[in-house]
Amino acid sequence: MSTSASLNVLESEGSSERPRDLRRPVMLIGFQVQGNLGLGYLAATLRQYGYRVEVFDFQKDRDELLEAAEELQPILVGFSLIFQFYINQFSSLMNYLRAHGIRSHFTMGGHFPSLSSERTLQMAPQLDSVVRFEGEMTLLELVDLLSTGRDWRGIQGVAYRKDTEIVSTALRPLIRDLDQLPFPDRDFVAQHILGRVVMPMLASRGCARTCSFCSIHMFYRSAPGKVVRTRKPKEVVREMRFLHDSQGITVFLFQDDDFPLFGPVWTRWAQEFVDELHRDGLAGRVVWKINCRADAVEEQLLSAMRDAGLFLVYMGLESGSEEGLKTLHKQITVEQNLRAVRILKQIGLRFEFGFMLLDPSSTFESVRDNIRFLRDIVGDGSAAAGFSRMIPYDGTPIKDELERTGRLIGDVINPGYDFLDPRLQEYYEALTRIVNVSGWVHGIESLSPQLCHAWNEVAVIERLFPPLPGMQEYAANVRRITKDANEILFRVMGDMADFYTAGKESPWSADLLHACSRRLLNELLEKRNAFVYSNKAILIEALRESAALPASAA
Repeated sequence: MSTSASLNVLESEGSSERPRDLRRPVMLIGFQVQGNLGLGYLAATLRQYGYRVEVFDFQKDRDELLEAAEELQPILVGFSLIFQFYINQFSSLMNYLRAHGIRSHFTMGGHFPSLSSERTLQMAPQLDSVVRFEGEMTLLELVDLLSTGRDWRGIQGVAYRKDTEIVSTALRPLIRDLDQLPFPDRDFVAQHILGRVVMPMLASRGCARTCSFCSIHMFYRSAPGKVVRTRKPKEVVREMRFLHDSQGITVFLFQDDDFPLFGPVWTRWAQEFVDELHRDGLAGRVVWKINCRADAVEEQLLSAMRDAGLFLVYMGLESGSEEGLKTLHKQITVEQNLRAVRILKQIGLRFEFGFMLLDPSSTFESVRDNIRFLRDIVGDGSAAAGFSRMIPYDGTPIKDELERTGRLIGDVINPGYDFLDPRLQEYYEALTRIVNVSGWVHGIESLSPQLCHAWNEVAVIERLFPPLPGMQEYAANVRRITKDANEILFRVMGDMADFYTAGKESPWSADLLHACSRRLLNELLEKRNAFVYSNKAILIEALRESAALPASAA
């Protein structure tokens, strides 16, 4: 059941007076790993007006989804597409449902459908409509009209087919006051860190930055309205308190694209949020993670946030090359990235980061700059290293520029670009092949993600559990294993670059790297499991005392 603010955001559009037939439910389908708050807000809004809403994980067996659709006979099936790479899989599911007699209205929302609605309708021909940009008001109006048999094609914020044409209606303005939305429903299985329940949160929507590779700021700039909107700090804390008291949530992961920190207005917002956590009594009882830019990291503010429960900062550092940062339009310098990392280490805050080893401006010199940068920030084992290649998403300025200059290759499912140096493509393919085979960077069970999880456990133990015997030794072991893993990865990256530029034979093979990753991962799990087992009684008692576990847990 959702809890909402007293004033409903939809009242101004006459939603309370609009006729609706509540007899048929709504079915929503999307990825639910780590929780899909977009679906949660849609479901909460519809339920607030009396609709029954059933939410399903897209990864559920398609026969189970068909069975649910046959039983529910929903007025509408809504598909949430987070990543454009899955459009064909979503289309396949729609075809399967249609082939088995599901005649409900099919609609889709998300970044790709909003920014590329015509292409979405072409690639998913079973769709009846696309809900563009923020969808709460549009979806409610669409369902209301469908439920009463009225024409929906004139409402704001949709795209659909009309004969052989694609029609896009006038865009609906972004929601001005986020606090008038109901709290999102969370129809998914919560994650846990050592028994502590983890839950996603939002304090704001939108991003003021203009990175060339990112579809997020384009999503919020395309529709009319204020690009960035923040909730009131008191309302954010009220939701945290509600989740803490009703579900025992003690770990919150803020999914804001850019947590409100940068500049005097947002600095005041963040300080008020910290003060509200102390006033409410949640400081010391919960911990939370944020996403932010490196240029927003300031020692005084982040120290105050740390003392109010901040335990993890994710930054999109993206590049250790000045040219790379310029190409990505980060509007930041390598030194600012380095400074942010130094500050976080000095004040004892854990950090993770996004990093693109390659982008359209890359050279082998910039690759080596990036390896040096990674060594500078995590050569000490303070965090697990990882890398990716910049991907030209639909709707982004860099994708449009690559297309304009004839460098865009691939398709929606696998977009890419020609490098200025053709050897870089061979380098990246060989590097990712050997790393993926070894189970190092990509995939939740690979070494780097497992190291990140171990570090998160360390931070949660330090904040939410009593002092544990052997804690310092265990943290030192995690750091040592992380340092060794990072150094091997840096050597692989550098040695393979030398092979493609100087012909120097690389000593690394998939078998050798796989053996290294398995050895380090086994050592990590051995140390971790021994430490947790030796402190099992203390951990369980702490969970019992905080009511995170029932008294019968053992």
